[in-house]
Amino acid sequence: MLSKKQARAFFLGGTLVTFLIFIGLTVFSLSKEVDQTNHGNITAEVVRGKEIWESNNCMGCHTILGEGAYYAPELTKVVDRLNQKYDGNGEQVIKSILMSQGPWQPNGRKMVAYGMTEQEASDVVAFFKWIGEIDLNGFGEVVGVDRKISPLAKEKINN
Repeated sequence: MLSKKQARAFFLGGTLVTFLIFIGLTVFSLSKEVDQTNHGNITAEVVRGKEIWESNNCMGCHTILGEGAYYAPELTKVVDRLNQKYDGNGEQVIKSILMSQGPWQPNGRKMVAYGMTEQEASDVVAFFKWIGEIDLNGFGEVVGVDRKISPLAKEKINN
């Protein structure tokens, strides 16, 4: 049994060690060497695409980077997936869906007809491409959107 003085010292020592570990991990995660944000590739088109994404409330149906609704498909790596499916024409497929004047209805779920202009659709595609270049640390393989996965994560999935 610890005395009151020993318990206080144990508590303060543990708090100090935990605080120092927290500060160290914070500094490490904010360092440029481990930056995974892809912020260096942001262009005006990407910003406009993000604004279009938000103004149309696309997250009300779709998920991106694991955030959003689950009614419609995950769009984190949508350009890559559609390029594989449509022989490198994924961007054109996305643009045609966004520029469609009528509702698009794949698999029985109806997507609103946004009737976007060519420029708006290109901006949204630029946003999707930018999102698709973010390092996901293997998260995407779990949800089926990333082709790269860390060996540790692969081992956990296979067991």
